[in-house]
Amino acid sequence: MATIAPIRPSPIAGTWYEGNPKALARAVDEYLDRAELPELPGDVIAVIAPHAGHIYSGPVAGYAFAAVRGRTPDVVAVISPMHQPYYDDLITTAHDAYATPLGDIPVEKDALLALNTAVIARLGHGLVAVARDREHSLEIELPFLQRALAGDFRLLPVMVRSQAPKAAEALGQALAEVLKNRNALLVASTDLSHFNDQKTANLMDSEMLRCFESFDPFSIFETEASGRGAACGHAAVAAVLWAARALGADTVKVLHHATSGDVTGDFSSVVGYGAAVVLKSSENR
Repeated sequence: MATIAPIRPSPIAGTWYEGNPKALARAVDEYLDRAELPELPGDVIAVIAPHAGHIYSGPVAGYAFAAVRGRTPDVVAVISPMHQPYYDDLITTAHDAYATPLGDIPVEKDALLALNTAVIARLGHGLVAVARDREHSLEIELPFLQRALAGDFRLLPVMVRSQAPKAAEALGQALAEVLKNRNALLVASTDLSHFNDQKTANLMDSEMLRCFESFDPFSIFETEASGRGAACGHAAVAAVLWAARALGADTVKVLHHATSGDVTGDFSSVVGYGAAVVLKSSENR
């Protein structure tokens, strides 16, 4: 039987983002510094951020993570889609930590066990742990968290393969149950529409971002199914919205939108990126 290494090695450092620690820190800090945030009337319970290579989506992701710059959560739950060929509904890591060029991030094993129990109670099956996955959509957010947050944190990683509202809602409820008494931050990882011209992408992304701001997770699934909008991590976003609502959040605010065409100059076939925050207003504190 193969032994599972305690630390998940990065399969994308040096390609999807800078592999040199100093260059990576400098690049991420620049994305954070350039974000021009509006006033945020409440506590940030969750953020929604894109997950393409940093040169493409980093300027947008910077808005999401600038909104939590200086925060000191004990645990960060990153919920992403699973693009790789695993076929279980909900997937997590079998490793004890994730490696990036900026250092290792320990996995919050106790919370992960509790989350698994809570998911089983709702779905009848739980999280499947895998080793050495090559999924980029979760890892790509980690350097932003490492540079934006002020203290050490532990990671609660979940990759969502199921596209069913039932699974996303169960995950969201389970996350809220596990995190309700914790100093926690939720992160939903998603890109928006893929490989349309710029005009079509802007229309589709506007519709999906409108669903995010409506704080109605079911509308996200409906818009995806209808083709009016698209987000590869729509189930991950829905799960985070269900969790954030149960934790007292009441508002979603979109901070920024752009496409790959804004970086490459090729507007014939683009990928859309959006950044948003999920807020708990002062009245609900």
